[in-house]
Amino acid sequence: MEIRLQKYIADAGIASRRAAEKLISNGEIKVNGQVVREMGVKINPVEDVVTYKNKDLKKVENLEYYLLHKPVRVVSTASDEKNRTNVVDMVKSHHRLYPVGRLDYMSSGLIILTNDGDLTYKLTHPKHDIEKHYEVKIEPPITESDVKKLRVGVNLDGEKTRPCKVKLIKDSSRYQVYSIILQEGKNRQIRRMVEVVGSSVVALERTAIGSITMAGLKYGQYRPLTRDEIDYLKQL
Repeated sequence: MEIRLQKYIADAGIASRRAAEKLISNGEIKVNGQVVREMGVKINPVEDVVTYKNKDLKKVENLEYYLLHKPVRVVSTASDEKNRTNVVDMVKSHHRLYPVGRLDYMSSGLIILTNDGDLTYKLTHPKHDIEKHYEVKIEPPITESDVKKLRVGVNLDGEKTRPCKVKLIKDSSRYQVYSIILQEGKNRQIRRMVEVVGSSVVALERTAIGSITMAGLKYGQYRPLTRDEIDYLKQL
C-alpha cells in the first residue's frame, strides 16, 4: 500500500509531518537515490528506499508519549541555534522526540513530546479543537469590557481570534490573574491578545491540554502518558 512521503518520514520518527514537508522542499530527502522536492509524492514502504542524510528511514515501532511541565527559559523546539535548553533535552529517551505544539520561551506549563508523527500532525492541525487551559497574570488590570473583547475575539494579523473562555481568578489594584481557555494556538496568542486591550502578560502557564492536567507533575518534571490519555488524544 502506498503512503505519502511526508507521512512515512513522520512514521520514521525524524520529524513531525509538517517538518517533514520542509525537509522534502529543501531537497534533503531521497527516494531510491533520487532527490524528491515535490509534495504529494507517494511511496511503497516495502519496495522503496527513503533516505535522509544518507541513512535509510524505517518506521519506528516503539512509540513514546511524555507529558512535561516546561519551565520558563526553555525553548519548545527539538533544537536551538542559540544552544538554549530545549524541551527535548529535559526528557530521557532512546528515541528522537518532538514537541506537540509550542509554549513560548518565557511561558511554563504542559507540553506533550512524542515520536508519533501522526498524533503530532493531528493535534497541531487547525481543524482540531482541543481545549488548552492557561493561567495568566496580567499587569495592569483590564476592565470587564476588555474581557468581553477577549471572549468574543480580537484581530491579530488581520484575522479574528476564535471565541474563548476568560474567567477572573484573582483581582488586585496592581494585577489580575485569569483562566483562559483557547481552541487554537497562534504564535504568542494570549500575550498578543492582552496587548490588544492595553495590558501585558507577566506570567503564563498552560495548566491542561483537554482533560490532561499537570496534577502531581512538578515544575521541570515529566512522566509517560497513560494508556487512557493516549487513547483520549487519538480519539479527539
